[in-house]
Amino acid sequence: MTGPVGGARPQRRRRTKVTVTMPNNMANSTMASEHDFQRLADPYRRELLAHCYRMLGSIHDAEDLVQETYLRAWRSYDNFEGRSSLRTWLYRIATNVCLTAIDQRGNRPMPSGLGAPSDEPERPVVASPEVPWLEPVPDTVLGADAADPATIVAARETTRLAFVAALQHLPAKQRVVLILRDVLKWRAAEVAELLDTSTAAVNSALQRARAQLEENAPLRDELVEPTDPAQRDLLEKYAKAFEDADIAGLIELFKQDVIWEMPPHLDWFVGARDVVRLIEVQCAPTPGELRMVPSAANGQPAFGLYRRGDDGVHRPYQLQVLSVTADGVAHVSAFFYPEMFPLFGLPEQL
Repeated sequence: MTGPVGGARPQRRRRTKVTVTMPNNMANSTMASEHDFQRLADPYRRELLAHCYRMLGSIHDAEDLVQETYLRAWRSYDNFEGRSSLRTWLYRIATNVCLTAIDQRGNRPMPSGLGAPSDEPERPVVASPEVPWLEPVPDTVLGADAADPATIVAARETTRLAFVAALQHLPAKQRVVLILRDVLKWRAAEVAELLDTSTAAVNSALQRARAQLEENAPLRDELVEPTDPAQRDLLEKYAKAFEDADIAGLIELFKQDVIWEMPPHLDWFVGARDVVRLIEVQCAPTPGELRMVPSAANGQPAFGLYRRGDDGVHRPYQLQVLSVTADGVAHVSAFFYPEMFPLFGLPEQL
């Protein structure tokens, strides 16, 4: 954990809103058709981004695939016959784009999905940047309709890191079936038509996907809701413990079986004593060296952790995404991805 491990990662560019722009020499009727397409398709942009993120586990890949989805949809818009809703049609295109991407790019795991935990917190951890790790996503990017509380809860449940990480263990077709059936509530016949298979095959794939997901299921019923006052109090104590380098205080805030993982490092740890020892030895913070700025990711509380340099300036160090239960912090995913701080609206320095 020593040094700016994440700084060696290639800088990712920020994507902007997908906009289809036609050549200047197109006829007025074509431009009118483009305007019509944009007006009708734009409302589905954010939910398509969430869909692609669940499929790929990367917000940057998801943005690329939504761009590709809209380009493909525009090119074939004149052939859209309205036999299904525009929303369903766009999802069909996005799903096929995602399936192709999975074939080409593979899955995005978390360290805890690749092997047993380490029991040597004093041993230097080694980064594995060659692995395409799962990425967190800001709540503001995938935010649901604030007017619909049920939609907000569903969106939060199905974009939690543990859920998206569990999806990565599924074969691509099973992942599609589970997302379309259990998240988007499509009928089995609709999924069968998209995948060019039978309804029986879809139901069988869904049963296998649910069984495998249970083995990697998030602590859905145990997690404390973000609005819970007790959670806010715990998070304030958690941030203060880091900033004060209060190791004893951290032990009190962690569950005894807390999990700590930190992409792009392959090592991960279980147990409050090992986790605190890891922080104490390999990060070796002093009071005031670290600062925590609250954020939110994947429907979970998050912090941008800044570390003070030799010049006295605090710069991005790691992005922590927490799973909090009534008994304390159960899981911390500490991403050494300083280049993602701007995506979360976090400053480049303090």
